[in-house]
Amino acid sequence: MDAEQRLAKIIASGDECDRATVEELYDRLAPVPVDFMLGTWRGGIFDRGDALAGMLLGMNWYGKRFIDRDHVEPLLCRSPDGSIYSYEKLGLARLREVALRGTVSAAMIYDKQPIIDHFRRVNDDMVVGAMDAKGQPDILYFHLTRER
Repeated sequence: MDAEQRLAKIIASGDECDRATVEELYDRLAPVPVDFMLGTWRGGIFDRGDALAGMLLGMNWYGKRFIDRDHVEPLLCRSPDGSIYSYEKLGLARLREVALRGTVSAAMIYDKQPIIDHFRRVNDDMVVGAMDAKGQPDILYFHLTRER
């Protein structure tokens, strides 16, 4: 089974997966162009015990909305009534191509936070993100599924 199939299976199961396994699979995924990311994506976390994951889960993180390369709502959250809103206290973001470990791919750069999310392709409707936050010892891996 290739990296794309393994990650799609893990994501579909809803099971957690350790950082080392996701990182090894992530590094084998193809890059994506910026335009591939446009639209609204529902998010999920591979390792819910991670400190950054705990922050996202505590916010009822839903996903991300990529409107165009200069306007991204990086933190869509679910309110108690079930509606989705853009949590903008940490600022908005933009999309650019950025290299991570030698591979250039679409990346989301926060406007006000020292955070870059690097994306790689699982399939036409799924990507894995690597959240690289300055000052954090580890990268947080997460996944996004495109809403149709």
